[in-house]
Amino acid sequence: MYRFLLLLIICHACLQSQTFLKADRVFDGHEIHENWGVLVEGNTIVYAGNISEVKLPKNTKTIDLKGTTLMPGIIEGHSHLLLHPYNETEWNDQVLKESPVERAIRGSVHAKKSLMAGVTTMRDLGAEGAGYTDVYLKKTIEEGIVPGPRLLVAGPAIVATGAYGPKGFHDGVTVPLGAEPVSGIDEAVKTVRRQMGNGADLIKIYADYRWKKGAPSQPTFLQEEIDAMVAAATTAGKYVVAHASTPEGMKRAILGGVETIEHGDGGTAEIFQMMKTNGVALCPTLAAGDAILRYGGWKKGSDPDPERITTKKKSFKLAMESGVDIAFGGDVGVFPHGENYREMEMMVEYGMQPLDVLKSATSLNANVFHLKRLGKLEKGFLADIIAVEGNPTKNISVMRKVRFVMKDGTIYKNE
Repeated sequence: MYRFLLLLIICHACLQSQTFLKADRVFDGHEIHENWGVLVEGNTIVYAGNISEVKLPKNTKTIDLKGTTLMPGIIEGHSHLLLHPYNETEWNDQVLKESPVERAIRGSVHAKKSLMAGVTTMRDLGAEGAGYTDVYLKKTIEEGIVPGPRLLVAGPAIVATGAYGPKGFHDGVTVPLGAEPVSGIDEAVKTVRRQMGNGADLIKIYADYRWKKGAPSQPTFLQEEIDAMVAAATTAGKYVVAHASTPEGMKRAILGGVETIEHGDGGTAEIFQMMKTNGVALCPTLAAGDAILRYGGWKKGSDPDPERITTKKKSFKLAMESGVDIAFGGDVGVFPHGENYREMEMMVEYGMQPLDVLKSATSLNANVFHLKRLGKLEKGFLADIIAVEGNPTKNISVMRKVRFVMKDGTIYKNE
């Protein structure tokens, strides 16, 4: 029996597929290299380095991706797979008129589009009224039923009672909400625990929001409520992220122990320094605001910048100057899935160096999101690898042209 088991193990090792990937250059998650290649065995990178120093095993399949840059799969930091662009259907109508079944079907299409665009991992930050549909979408991807990125899902976001929509109905009408409302420490802790039990990988809270349609955002949760929700999540090995755009909302979230601030439009130099000191990353979602304003009629490039854009450019500049970690995440779903590159282009447009944008979308996000074997092309890392046409450190817009996608050692695209 022992010899038989040993033979099975040896045969399994022999059957592990080996693929050697060559390209004009390799971005390993830190820097660009010439004359490099990556050897994959099964779902794992077993070599990444100079082509002249690797000895390829017998029967290795070589894929020569001429004219491309090989790099780790993109890690999208802020997405909503169950939403589609607001110029197609308004957010209110998606929540109120599209059933979770319809939205799940749309989500499976969005997941495939994302993967084909080179996104091999996504944080989905809120089902927006579709309950735990994101949890089940993740399950179907993991089971190979539909193709898509690795998912980290939040389930329903948590909001303060009265602070989320859809709004505009009289007090006798009860409508489905886009998130789960809570009030008080006990209810907040109970909700965090229930969400984790229902499959949420992380918890998303709204540290500020509009109490009335068209009104400016104001803080929502008390400091004690945020503290309690973070404590409940971290005790269970999870973490909390916060939608926050006001200085006070951001401050409460930071002091409460969240790990990322989403949006951060009104961030100040003081707030960003506080984030850096406390190890909190910023996910700026530049592309979402840009898209919403364009849906409203703003002609980018010919019309003057609206106040929202001016404010965003200023806060993004302050964030870069502070040295806070800036995580790539565009709030895709507000704009079309598969066009995640929009956020990268805008990060460069707003002053970030292309190489830093690539790091943000790979190794930095992997570190911030606790993804230990993703985000780099290194021995022992999982084989999530893409190739883009041209050199993105010279022209970030080539991220639109993804020619090769491998996730977990399986090739999904090779053009």
